Amino acid sequence: MLSHEENEILCRVGPGTLMGNLLRRYWMPACLSAELDRDGSPLEVRLLGEDLIAFRDTDGRVGLVDVNCPHRGASLYYGRNEDCGLRCIYHGWKFDVDGNCTEMPSERRSFADRIKLPNYPVHESGGIVWTYMGPVETMTPFRDFGTEDLEADEVQATKLFWDCNWVQALEGNIDTAHISHLHQWFGNQQVPDNDSDQPGYPDISWLGKLCWADRAPAVEVQDEWYGFRYVGIRDTPKGYKHVRLTAFTMPSLTIIAAVPFSTRQLIVVPIDDHSSWRYSFKTGVDPNPKGYGASDSPVRSPHRMVGPSERGIRLRTANAANHYEIDREFQKTESFSGIRDFVAQDYAVTESMGPIYNRTKEHLGTTDLAVIRMRSMLLGAARGLAEGKEPPGLTGQGDFRIIRSAEKVIEPNEDWRPLGTDEDPGVIESYASLTD
Repeated sequence: MLSHEENEILCRVGPGTLMGNLLRRYWMPACLSAELDRDGSPLEVRLLGEDLIAFRDTDGRVGLVDVNCPHRGASLYYGRNEDCGLRCIYHGWKFDVDGNCTEMPSERRSFADRIKLPNYPVHESGGIVWTYMGPVETMTPFRDFGTEDLEADEVQATKLFWDCNWVQALEGNIDTAHISHLHQWFGNQQVPDNDSDQPGYPDISWLGKLCWADRAPAVEVQDEWYGFRYVGIRDTPKGYKHVRLTAFTMPSLTIIAAVPFSTRQLIVVPIDDHSSWRYSFKTGVDPNPKGYGASDSPVRSPHRMVGPSERGIRLRTANAANHYEIDREFQKTESFSGIRDFVAQDYAVTESMGPIYNRTKEHLGTTDLAVIRMRSMLLGAARGLAEGKEPPGLTGQGDFRIIRSAEKVIEPNEDWRPLGTDEDPGVIESYASLTD
């Protein structure tokens, strides 16, 4: 468990907090590119407890500025986005994407050259508008996870709202044990007696069965320059090891295990202390060119997935008010949770902890090792930054494009550490373009 002080450090992200200072040293998603149109409606953005406005000007450039006009404080959300600038409707003052005041029509003698609207630098990549909110003198170049060269038709960026503190949402991404219970359904669980249970990439129709065959995985963690990798190791019915490897990149990115491997990033971004967004984006490299794990008859789960999106924002109907649409009869006959929507199952357990969970009450076990390591790494980095130490996982410390997860059945005594690296023959070919 954590102490009250540690829990406060971990969860509080506003300006001047230890964790807020740490998160501001990394480029973070501010919004989706699809949310902004040229000369379109300004977008209200709340990020790390700060209220901001994002807009795309006539030339396609994006600005991320303070919500309040520096004249009399009116909200620039109501501003007119026109002619390469955002104009306040109160007195007509106009600002460009860099925060420069370009017009002051209400003044007979303009002093626009002395007015600067607070703003943050932005960078568009992979369908996301990223921003850096830390000190200018410590800003590092944008971290390329493989999205820089994506074409528009290759972009698949979305975001999901979470009604809880960012750490709770992040911990759910780093918990491999819960899939054997929370996401279990009762149909077709019998393990077939065929050659699927042997070393190699398992058929996707087998993944759930392998996780349900052994519900108490052994968890191992390996530190990396960017964060850590960890595995959940389960015994298969025929005596092999089913390994699910997830990568965690500081401060809040995860690549969750997939067959044979994945480079889809999930990044949890604090809106404030009590709510967060979870962004999802992919790289441009085909993660499975040889079709490993493909199935002619994939498992058909009765769970519904999260609904359609609007401008990349995934829509949700399940929430605390309707008890995440739990169906008690369905819980008895079809699903361990009784909640049909797959992601709503995660919402139910994560948001029901409250806006900020009191971690002084918890009792952790061996399957929580990755969660413990994540907390320790974040707390250590936040305290270290206050002492003048450079945070881990910044640009220049390694190649972010080759970080990936993996899922595989291995021999009983086989080492899992080559998984997700170029030492694993199944991934060398598809990542040649990244390592040349």
